[in-house]
Amino acid sequence: MPPLRPKNVVSIHPYFRINEDRMPQARLLLREFVQQTNDEPGCLYYEFTIREDVVFCREAYRGSEGVLAHLANVEAIITKMLAISTLYRLEIHGPQADIDRLREPLAPMSPEFYVLECGIR
Repeated sequence: MPPLRPKNVVSIHPYFRINEDRMPQARLLLREFVQQTNDEPGCLYYEFTIREDVVFCREAYRGSEGVLAHLANVEAIITKMLAISTLYRLEIHGPQADIDRLREPLAPMSPEFYVLECGIR
């Protein structure tokens, strides 16, 4: 039997293009992000992947509340990351109700919102 999953999972998909010669700094910040996020009760998973000069964070939370708590928790580290990179793509995926709650607070970051249609739980 598959594990039970929350019904209101919201995933965030940020893509950062790291400025030239700043990847060593970015790698250190990734560890800061992970350490800061480690004890968040709303975090379901949180990991980074890298391809050339692009850093991608694969992350998911219990609902819009988990997303907003996480962003508040790592705000200072995001500021450091944006000093050495460009956030060139940001996707938010989740149920309609959670997406609706996130539209206004995340508007300054210009994300693309995707509403859950169907799947396996």
